[in-house]
Amino acid sequence: MNSILGLVFIAAGLAFNLFGCLGLVRLPDVYNRLQAATKCVTLGTCSILFGTFLLVGFTAAGMKSLLCMGFLILTSPVAAHAVARGAHRSGVKLWEKSVVDRYAEDKEGEA
Repeated sequence: MNSILGLVFIAAGLAFNLFGCLGLVRLPDVYNRLQAATKCVTLGTCSILFGTFLLVGFTAAGMKSLLCMGFLILTSPVAAHAVARGAHRSGVKLWEKSVVDRYAEDKEGEA
């Protein structure tokens, strides 16, 4: 039962990673691409790691999978925020149809 569930999680993770990669190619600006990279790829990679944990159980590889999931969940949003803030400060424009610019509202891009 765990092996089937593990394979389902791995397949779902691969699908999320595929959609995240498509978002990186198709979305119009760096800020929208960061959404695809952060959400889809983080969820997809965590799903693959959890599926691996279900397949191998409480072994060294399984525990490493769980640790990698925690590390990825903690670091991916921070890295995406740093990239978005750096892009905004360096003058990368938003897509013309973007409706909200929180960095400009907070005057983050002027320093």
